[in-house]
Amino acid sequence: MTASAESGIGQRRSSHSVDETVTRLEGLLRAKGVTLFAVVDHSGEAAKAGLQMPSTKLLIFGNPAAGTPVMLAAPSIALDLPLKLLVAEDADGAVWLSWNEPEYLQRRHGVPEALVKNISVAAALAEAAGN
Repeated sequence: MTASAESGIGQRRSSHSVDETVTRLEGLLRAKGVTLFAVVDHSGEAAKAGLQMPSTKLLIFGNPAAGTPVMLAAPSIALDLPLKLLVAEDADGAVWLSWNEPEYLQRRHGVPEALVKNISVAAALAEAAGN
């Protein structure tokens, strides 16, 4: 997997399997009091359709106390909130975590500088879960 600065996608490699990385993320979110709204098992759904893809799961999470002020200031950001972390295995078996960079979301939706911190948790979560 590759991401470029222009894409607004942050990325880091995980030292764990997809399932273990997801479990670690779930624990981190719980410990921080962040709501996990859903885990989308893309590869599991592909298998149900008779298709194969490497293990790929998307976590959708957020904190209304942090996200609501951002949506009030920049309503279109509701297209990208709640925040998401993608955990995916590449063709070589490496596991990657990917997320939308907060600076990208700020530019895309005109989020005021003072509220960028409210949408900046994904990189830290990825770092903690991937180690």
